[in-house]
Amino acid sequence: MTAPLPGWLAGLPPDRPVLIAGPTASGKSALAAALVAARGGVIVNADALQVYAPWRVLTARPSAAEEAALPHRLYGHLPRDAPWSAGHWLRALAAVLAEGRRPVVVGGTGLYFRALTRGLAPVPAVPAAVRATAQARLDARGLAALASELDPASAARIDLSNPARVLRAWEVLQATGRGLADWQAATGPPLLPLASAAAFVLEADRDWLNARIDARFAAMVAAGALDEVTAELPFWDPARPSARALGAAALVAHLRGQTSLAAAVAAGQQTTRAYAKRQRTWFRNAMEGWTRVPAPG
Repeated sequence: MTAPLPGWLAGLPPDRPVLIAGPTASGKSALAAALVAARGGVIVNADALQVYAPWRVLTARPSAAEEAALPHRLYGHLPRDAPWSAGHWLRALAAVLAEGRRPVVVGGTGLYFRALTRGLAPVPAVPAAVRATAQARLDARGLAALASELDPASAARIDLSNPARVLRAWEVLQATGRGLADWQAATGPPLLPLASAAAFVLEADRDWLNARIDARFAAMVAAGALDEVTAELPFWDPARPSARALGAAALVAHLRGQTSLAAAVAAGQQTTRAYAKRQRTWFRNAMEGWTRVPAPG
């Protein structure tokens, strides 16, 4: 059963692309499903972790029944060790757009939406050896030290509290000799200009969202997230992009006997709340021109 369709979605033209961004646990996937169920189209994932096949429960990916009931694209189609970036996502999305159905793009990875609506810098692929060096340097020296090695222009443009963003900027600088900001200055035209879409950002009260995050993470563990992590344990590599699934590292620590399950759940909840805070900051500062709407519930 899908969620009710709010008025700000109900009145849209049936051929207009729809973008729904929002922090984790804000109810955006249910809204996308409601729109496609009522008005047609295809639900397209814009979450950097829901692309990985091993993580369904832990990333709150749509269930198998939900995916079967409505058209879904770019969910769970990658193996655990596959690289994935905004560039990969844009190329995959271009193929989805070529299908001709109205896309309803939903997710919480703000960088994907920015790349989609503003264009993406033509940054060359970073060699695996450079990525491994970056992760080792981060582990040994910490985030602040790695951030201090960035070029000033790139450091000024990214969230220096976000390890993934700092790693990416450091890797690009080391691999190409040019800062990420320099590459971004050469950005080409967007795949889907913002003016061509109906773009919405869900806004949620912090306390309300944090309570939902805590309840959902506990429910995910009870519903099989721990089993997913158990299955991944023999292959676990914290340097892989897929290992960034929220709460995965904490549950790995529990399975290795390093912490209790209760402590692992608490750590996973805290990690998710911190991520939601970063998302809200991104959406507040980097989504100019988007329509801000209240989260459902």
